[in-house]
Amino acid sequence: MTSLTTGAERLLAVEHWFLSTVTDRRRVREEWEERSLALLPCGALFAAVRIPSFVVQAAAGSDQQDAVDQYLAEALMGGPVIFDRYSAQYYALVPASTVRRWNVQGAVCLGAGSELGVPRPGLGGADGARVYWSVPMDSAGELCSPDAVAQIVTTGWYRFVAHG
Repeated sequence: MTSLTTGAERLLAVEHWFLSTVTDRRRVREEWEERSLALLPCGALFAAVRIPSFVVQAAAGSDQQDAVDQYLAEALMGGPVIFDRYSAQYYALVPASTVRRWNVQGAVCLGAGSELGVPRPGLGGADGARVYWSVPMDSAGELCSPDAVAQIVTTGWYRFVAHG
């Protein structure tokens, strides 16, 4: 018999995966509940590539948030991306090992020693949150391909410089 995993079960698995990065899980749960955002350490389970929004928008060929989110979901094959409206930065979550070999100009890879504001799993842009999942993490541990992220950064910078 085939069993199906519900969306709620996947969100819970994602939450537990993120909680495994900290010792004070209660603090993280409270921050997600109260502020919809918790600071989590990079470097153990994941790293984050920080990309300026104008670079992502140039790669996507649009500054419309829905179109950019859809572009990222397709280009990164569903890999998770966080967007911070205030700082106008995207954070593509990649394997922790990416930081050792990241050499793409125009984007920084945050690893050990860095913290990232991670929105509550499932929090989308329509919720009006300052920081939200541009592309939600659909399954625990499912991360972006570093090569796909590098392609977006390279394409975005090229289009931005060429078309201003």
